[in-house]
Amino acid sequence: MAREELLLESLPVGPLGIIALPSCKELGSKIDEHIASWRNAGSEKPSMAPFHNYKRDSYLIDAKVPRFGSGEAKGIISQSVRGDDVYIITDVTNHSISYSLCGHKNYMSPDDHFQDLKRVIAAIGGKAKRINVIMPFLYESRQHKRSGRESLDCALALQELVSMGVENIITFDAHDPRVQNAIPLHGFETVAPTYQFIKALLKREEDIKIDPEHMMIISPDEGGTSRAIYYSSVLGVDLGVFYKRRDYSKIVDGRNPIVAHEYLGTSVEGKDCLVIDDMISSGESMLDVATELKRRKARRVFIASSFGLFTNGFAKFDEYYEKGLIDRILTTNLIYQTPELLTKPYYTNVDMSKYIALIIETLNHDASLSELLNPVTRIHNILKEYNQI
Repeated sequence: MAREELLLESLPVGPLGIIALPSCKELGSKIDEHIASWRNAGSEKPSMAPFHNYKRDSYLIDAKVPRFGSGEAKGIISQSVRGDDVYIITDVTNHSISYSLCGHKNYMSPDDHFQDLKRVIAAIGGKAKRINVIMPFLYESRQHKRSGRESLDCALALQELVSMGVENIITFDAHDPRVQNAIPLHGFETVAPTYQFIKALLKREEDIKIDPEHMMIISPDEGGTSRAIYYSSVLGVDLGVFYKRRDYSKIVDGRNPIVAHEYLGTSVEGKDCLVIDDMISSGESMLDVATELKRRKARRVFIASSFGLFTNGFAKFDEYYEKGLIDRILTTNLIYQTPELLTKPYYTNVDMSKYIALIIETLNHDASLSELLNPVTRIHNILKEYNQI
């Protein structure tokens, strides 16, 4: 639905307010610019605007989380949000922010970011008409299920947010979407950047051919099979799956070590392979899969992942690129990107700010997200635009 049609068909829930926490300042500014440009350049007459401040130069709300010398903190909002439809954006993986802890420099962890989110919600004090949280990387999403005597951190975090008054939680490519069962009576959406990845790949690789003879979608493990199946279905290409054979007789760094990556699927010889996953952490699994694909004579290997954490740095990726084992890595700007990453010749940044702005605009007008969450039509349109259909 076009933005103008959205305006005519539904009234906003309330005046829009966006709080971009320090972990998401850059992304928040881009989102704000998109929404401000749409509303100020809209064809609607001034009398059609549902609120006197519907059109503004900026919808960002000034919020701070200052810290005491002991490391304790408090949330402060510098303007009234009474009656507003508030969207709080946070990146719990941003490790670039530091604070003083008893005279020592301490970098913020996901726990620190989550506590800051709760502090800002507490500062709102129930005065906003609705509180929505946009958390691209879902906090503690890797601890989503119990095996043995373990905590269920992600479920507890979601329940804590809704108990504080949060009505909608928007995340991207959740590690396991079933975690929403922890809050079945509240809004929870996990959004996949499928369209944005395909568009970025088509723009970057001009000679790519998306058909069963020239391309395959690869899942690097059995857990991401459903994600890869969706890509292969909308693109009309074959699917290949790797599964990790582990040594369950020992535990290294808290997990059973991987013995080998076994492949299931048709031949990849001479084909471009697009490896799809939700995150690149250390990158070992992805690099092992790329090596296996090249050993099986794949033409090029593209890696697309929603979240590029790169917890062990870039040395291995540089080495594999120089050896010709990987050809391109695509990740989004949903989480913090180091300046070093943005300079890599094999890296492509996939901007998600416009997509998030559309989600906020749609939710603010209390309209359906169905078309945004299911991008099949847009994918087919972009394929036609690049003569892939």
